[in-house]
Amino acid sequence: MPSDQRPPNRLLQALPAADFELTRQHLQIVELTRDFILVEAGRPLAQVWLPHSGIISLAVSLSDGQAIEVAMLGNDGIVGAPEALSDAVALTDAVVLCPGAASVLAVADLKMIADKSIAWRQLLAVHHQALLAQAQQSVACNAAHSVEERLSRWLLRAHELWQGEALPMTQELLARMLGVQRNAVSIVAHALQQAGVISYSRGHIEILDQEALRKTSCECYRAAKSKQAHLFR
Repeated sequence: MPSDQRPPNRLLQALPAADFELTRQHLQIVELTRDFILVEAGRPLAQVWLPHSGIISLAVSLSDGQAIEVAMLGNDGIVGAPEALSDAVALTDAVVLCPGAASVLAVADLKMIADKSIAWRQLLAVHHQALLAQAQQSVACNAAHSVEERLSRWLLRAHELWQGEALPMTQELLARMLGVQRNAVSIVAHALQQAGVISYSRGHIEILDQEALRKTSCECYRAAKSKQAHLFR
């Protein structure tokens, strides 16, 4: 990787030049294919992932086979850093929802860099807080808000990470992420399509009216964005 070129991950972009140079030589770029499992809950990590593009879902698996999403990240985050730095096992699965690319950093290299770089330690601490805030907001949302509000919130967040393209999402996948029955998602998606807010066909969802979708969403989308902006200010 040329020394003057940074991957399009916001954490790497935010590093001071000297700290990025310390990191650059240890980065490897890989493709993220759909449904690929980056991290499995209960297992130690060998590497961490800094997405350039695509969408990663952090989910908790239940004994009945369900996997409920607690947070979503893309090029605004890093997968696995808190567990890697503390030698802990992963608490959630991390699965690729939408394909993309990422920089990969071995756990040993991350520890070495974090020991030497105050900027990295501060950035990772803030990112961990932002991820925790998103997970807490997601728990509150799932408990208190309607399927329509939750689906709208989820689509807004996914649209933000997918950079405006049509989302490659099936109703079955959306239902799994929200922890609801597929027919509930089907009813809400149909209503949003009839209202001209989204267009849905053949497993792809396009947001036609983002402002209308914001109005349909609950407060949780705005609250999560506000918390993240405050932490990363």
